[in-house]
Amino acid sequence: MGEPNAAAQPSQEFEKVLVNSSTQVASFDTHDKTLIQKIQHFLHSTPAAVPFIVLVAAILIFGLTIGGKFFSSYTLTLILQQIAIVGILGAAQTLVILTAGIDLSIGVIMVLSAVIMGNCAVTYGLPAPIAIFIGFVVGGACGFLNGFLVSRVKLPPFIVTLGTWYVIMSTNFIYSANATIREADVAAVTKMLHLFGVSFKVGSAVFTLGVVMMVVLVLGLWYALNHTAWGRHLYAVGDDPEAAKLSGIRTSRVLLSAYTLAGLIAALAAWVSIGRNGSISPSAAVTDYNLQAITAAVIGGISLFGGRGSILGTLIGAMIVGVVSMGLNMLGADPQWKVFLTGVLIITAVAIDQWIRKVAG
Repeated sequence: MGEPNAAAQPSQEFEKVLVNSSTQVASFDTHDKTLIQKIQHFLHSTPAAVPFIVLVAAILIFGLTIGGKFFSSYTLTLILQQIAIVGILGAAQTLVILTAGIDLSIGVIMVLSAVIMGNCAVTYGLPAPIAIFIGFVVGGACGFLNGFLVSRVKLPPFIVTLGTWYVIMSTNFIYSANATIREADVAAVTKMLHLFGVSFKVGSAVFTLGVVMMVVLVLGLWYALNHTAWGRHLYAVGDDPEAAKLSGIRTSRVLLSAYTLAGLIAALAAWVSIGRNGSISPSAAVTDYNLQAITAAVIGGISLFGGRGSILGTLIGAMIVGVVSMGLNMLGADPQWKVFLTGVLIITAVAIDQWIRKVAG
């Protein structure tokens, strides 16, 4: 009976060595992955970190290349003025993308709302507050239509908003007869429509109320997304709609609210655009505001798969595009380089998002 035990002892010792060796290898692998996981977790928990680094790098590169003129407060605040409209539209787009959706109609909703505001005030002679209110009603109604078709009828967001893009754009041209409302005509009736074009100085920096509105909107939405139940539900629906539904979240209501609020924000962008541009042109509907808003969100770290990203990143993404555009203009470069670099930034942002998700999985 003793001999078999004696014979088994070396085998047991050998197994212990194998177990210890595998434990050491596993421990080494875990330690080796820890650094990568730390980077991943940092980027995952702070999605605005990468775009912020890119923004700082872009400012430094153009500043060192162009010189002190680029670093002037006037130039930097001029960039903010130029991105105010896209920044506001980007915030609206962010709400939709966080639900794993997309809104291709956000730009034409803005233009139609602006045309409605202008015609109500100038053509129909309504008081400016009522004209602006009607513009917001139109923007909210368009957003509600998108949300209803996505949340209740269960149609794909891409197809829905592509269809409403055509419907709203054609409605805009039919209603307005493609007639531009001149700045002088608006100013003769009311100055309220030009409110967000009013500028003021802080030292040598020049700000407009449109820039202030953009910052206030983004900060307000950041608070709502991070410190309210609605914000947590929005992220949950974008991350996993089935799990969100099982946990008691009314996913249809969340989706409807996101698209409707996006429409209202587009109407706000319309009011800001009137102040920025002065005149109201229905032809602005052909401008790629939709793509610019999506670009700001994607470069800002908002995941196209939904459920991840910070709205502060969207603002930074819009600033990156503004800095690149301004820098290239001051260098006298071909405008197509802006398009090229924007494309590179979009692809890079999506690749980083995929890498973060892959490591997280």
